[in-house]
Amino acid sequence: MPKLRGEAFWRETLRSAHYVVAPMVDQSELAWRLLSRRHGAQLCYTPMLHAQVFLRDANYRRENLYGEACPEDRPLIVQFCANDPEVFVQAALLAQDYCDAIDLNLGCPQMIAKRGHYGAFLQEEWDLLQRMILLANEKLSVPITCKIRVFPEIDKTVKYAQMLEKAGCQLLTVHGRTKEQKGPLAGVASWEHIQAVRKAVSIPVFANGNIQCLSDVEECIRKTGVHGVMSAEGNLHNPALFEGRNPLVWEMAEEYLEIVQKYPCPLSYVRAHLFKLWHHTLQVYQQLREELAKVKTLEGIVDVNRELKLRCQEEIANQKEGEKPKEGLPFFHWICQPYVRPGPKERCKENGAIGTEKGVRGKRALEEEEDGNSELLSKNKQKKKLRNPNKSFDPSLKPKYAKCDQCGNPKGNKCVFNMCRGCCKKRAFKETADCPGHGLLFKTKYEKSLSWQSSQRVIQNPELSRRGAVDVGETAALEEAGDS
Repeated sequence: MPKLRGEAFWRETLRSAHYVVAPMVDQSELAWRLLSRRHGAQLCYTPMLHAQVFLRDANYRRENLYGEACPEDRPLIVQFCANDPEVFVQAALLAQDYCDAIDLNLGCPQMIAKRGHYGAFLQEEWDLLQRMILLANEKLSVPITCKIRVFPEIDKTVKYAQMLEKAGCQLLTVHGRTKEQKGPLAGVASWEHIQAVRKAVSIPVFANGNIQCLSDVEECIRKTGVHGVMSAEGNLHNPALFEGRNPLVWEMAEEYLEIVQKYPCPLSYVRAHLFKLWHHTLQVYQQLREELAKVKTLEGIVDVNRELKLRCQEEIANQKEGEKPKEGLPFFHWICQPYVRPGPKERCKENGAIGTEKGVRGKRALEEEEDGNSELLSKNKQKKKLRNPNKSFDPSLKPKYAKCDQCGNPKGNKCVFNMCRGCCKKRAFKETADCPGHGLLFKTKYEKSLSWQSSQRVIQNPELSRRGAVDVGETAALEEAGDS
């Protein structure tokens, strides 16, 4: 049966999904996807998976996709980051039987994506992207989709989308921010860019950005004409967003923890989800925030969640009639609600002066002047600055590293093969060679093992040793006779 494309793929395979949970690293795992589906989500993405790691590591595949089968977790799209057509397609071939489509991540703006040369940092390399999508479209039995960020210029963004469509992309998710818009500099996503892309392509389009509640979803679809809307942070703070509800936080937290009991995941994922769900409450009960950060078991997290619930219920019981939410929140802190990420100035004020007055340790340091520019320094950077006052954190001043001949990652400066450690290890093992630069001594160890095996045979068979000595004596006698 030929694979479905474009509108037919969205309508039949994805069941005309309008409400979509975004791919989120370490956050859109199976347990969270199931919780979201129970509360209105119609389509989910896996966390972003690294194609090269997925290809070589069976444990990585099992932990992220090959776990316990769950028919409820469909339709599902698996997202990969990659920068090599062959690696991307080989990883996708291993995943295609467990999902309904493969997504190429072209939207990640984080520093790790810049170092690894993937995500939004491929958006200028159109030839490479065309080759990746063309090959995937040819080899895979499921459709290929893409998630992108926009360029500042609408015209260039439209041409970018059309290029991806022509290469074989069957569905496009457009995050209406540039790769520079992240963290406290995120700002508002441009729905104008998304609308322009929707009008310019014939494949289905999902919108991403500015989604905090169901009314935002409806407004986005109305203004942009997209087929569906994707939510990331909005979903993390309120899994019932697509139901149009604002439930009690502990209801969502308890339901999620029950699912985790059945479908386990790393404790760090669970802790991160509770930090998001209880975000506003943990600003009030700072001691419990510290306990949640330190707890080492799932049972411990359940206990902290129970204590937070009791504190909130006690606060509700003592609530005065007509009392309103504090800190400018739309609802009381024990209700699931949006979190609006503050800008640099607001974050500085929130975590600096105000935090000091309340005796609360801020997450970020105050803004400081560096080289005439205002820069927000983390605590780690502040410590480095104290040790070395002349240190600069300007990324343009960082040294440029030579790339590995094999995969494009930074190569080892002293590698005999001009490769990164991972590629060097494979080659050195295959060729039984040494690379002192990476501390890989396959040849040396092999020679030592042969020497040891030879000595063991001599020890186990003294006759061989005696004969060896006789042979040496005879050789010496013959040599003496020859000299004379």
